[in-house]
Amino acid sequence: MIKRISAGVLVSLMLPPGMASAQSFNVCHGYDCTYRTKVTLSSKEESRIRTLLQKAGRSANDERKALGMAVAIFEERGTATIGLRDKPKMQFGKARIKGQMDCVDESINTDSFLRYLQSRGWLKHHTVVRRTTRGSFIDGRYPHWTAVIKDTSEQSWAVDSWYEAGGGLPDIMPLQEWKRRGYRGER
Repeated sequence: MIKRISAGVLVSLMLPPGMASAQSFNVCHGYDCTYRTKVTLSSKEESRIRTLLQKAGRSANDERKALGMAVAIFEERGTATIGLRDKPKMQFGKARIKGQMDCVDESINTDSFLRYLQSRGWLKHHTVVRRTTRGSFIDGRYPHWTAVIKDTSEQSWAVDSWYEAGGGLPDIMPLQEWKRRGYRGER
């Protein structure tokens, strides 16, 4: 017997981990994307996010502020679906605990969500670019990942949700400033 696969299921099978399809996402958690949980934004949440971004359409700065709130809404839904609240930063020795996220999980999830917003045409002043990292142990810092956006003036911005618990506002700052940080737990 041949089983038919719907177009939506086929698309979701072809997407890499964390990539969004419609308003559903595979949210990574447990460190290094050990676990993936399907998270779906409600139509109310999606409408709230769209409205935030539409109202912020005047400037790149306003859009970044709205993006921070949108990421927080997305993370609230994720932690509610997983059923466990992510603690801020990384808890050493806590790998493979469902719900807890390291910077790899956070950056993949944020990147996926930002790409979803971009695919909907809701970003007017930014484009999503490849995630990046800072730190390499030899420079006295742990490696740390972030999602990245670029504004229309070609300025890159880090969107880093790792420092707050799930649902907290992410740090959004110029990427070069973000790259200089990270010593002794500094944001």
